[in-house]
Amino acid sequence: MTLTPGLRRRLAEIEVRYDELARLLADAATASDPDRIRELGQELASLEAVVETVRTLRAAEARVVEAREIIESGDEDLRDLAREELGSASTDVDALVARLRTQLVPRDPLDEKSVIVEIRGGEGGEEAALFAADLFRMYSRYAERRRWRVELLSQSESEKGGFKEVIFRIGGKGAYSKLKFESGVHRVQRVPATEAQGRIHTSTATVAVLPEAEEVDVAIDEADLKIDVYRAGGHGGQGVNTTDSAVRITHLPTGIVVTCQDERSQLKNKTKAMAVLRARLLAAEEERRASEQGDARRAQIGRGERAEKMRTYNYPQDRITDKRLGYNLSNIERRMDGDIDDLIDALATQDEAERLARLEEAE
Repeated sequence: MTLTPGLRRRLAEIEVRYDELARLLADAATASDPDRIRELGQELASLEAVVETVRTLRAAEARVVEAREIIESGDEDLRDLAREELGSASTDVDALVARLRTQLVPRDPLDEKSVIVEIRGGEGGEEAALFAADLFRMYSRYAERRRWRVELLSQSESEKGGFKEVIFRIGGKGAYSKLKFESGVHRVQRVPATEAQGRIHTSTATVAVLPEAEEVDVAIDEADLKIDVYRAGGHGGQGVNTTDSAVRITHLPTGIVVTCQDERSQLKNKTKAMAVLRARLLAAEEERRASEQGDARRAQIGRGERAEKMRTYNYPQDRITDKRLGYNLSNIERRMDGDIDDLIDALATQDEAERLARLEEAE
């Protein structure tokens, strides 16, 4: 594992800036300005970990060079020791380069948040709704494997037990960092249980993964909300459709509409609807910022309404194809049971590599 010349130039600039900050903080002229001291100190602290890794890496690389020189010198007495040192130093270099690559990629401030996931059946009618239910189960089982909590917020069931739409919360530290690349259009190719002729059908479902927003993350003016209450219908159990417990919230400035009717309590339905509304508003704001910056990350944020099909689940061929990766995966049944760690990790690794490449291009 190596660092490209562009990244090495970037690291050299960081070292120069770090040393400059240290000199400024030691300057007598700075001591009389508390605000300046705080500003410089914060910037110095933000660079310290990277600089420490760079300097440790430089020392490890020097050990590699020295060991190679001894091996090539022909000194029999030291050659075996030099080979051991070369192996140890090379391992250290690889680990330090990997650490630097992680430190250089800007961290997403939303990564540690829990998520709200919205899945909607797309093209394919009843089969699309059944596929949406399969995706809901896949993410629920994935969350269970990680000991995260799954809470159903809203659902609209189809006639055969699928979901026209299902919205749920996955509560767990780092849930957004793992699931944010799942947003998009998922496509399934299989023979539906309702297909008498054994023909393969293609159906779709959209997935949106939104970082959960706290009240401090998104300011919502009550005057901007239109709240309607009505009698819930459909599934929900005895009593759910005998009172005006269902809630529809319209955010007037954006036109975003959220409905919730699963709970018997109007207050609980309103609380859940507000959680979804805050998540959608936060995602919309992040998408706006990313668009202004021209950041490719905006492709990962939104409500899953893009036409682009990002993943295909081909049951007859037991193959999962994610267009963002350069290879296919097999064993669909196991993965639909929530065993998708390798897929999620591969997408995260690819994203990190792409952001590193953009960092180098910016230099």
